Amino acid sequence: MGIGIWQLVIILLIVLLLFGAKRLRNIGSDLGSAVKGFKSAVKSEEDAAQDNDSAKLESSDDDSQTIEGEATKVKDQDKT
Repeated sequence: MGIGIWQLVIILLIVLLLFGAKRLRNIGSDLGSAVKGFKSAVKSEEDAAQDNDSAKLESSDDDSQTIEGEATKVKDQDKT
């Protein structure tokens, strides 16, 4: 007991009468370009995040140095 083919055809005809073929075509193209823009924005954000992660890993590997030494306490000297 779902929506049959005839009910879908009737709904499509009513929508076509309400909006018109030209307006439906414009709505479809606007919706398609919005989805395309959204996908490209998500992809560019993912690429930027990957680039940042790989740059952090590379910089942390290159800058790591071991410093050996002894901590000493410096006495205060009066300069009078």
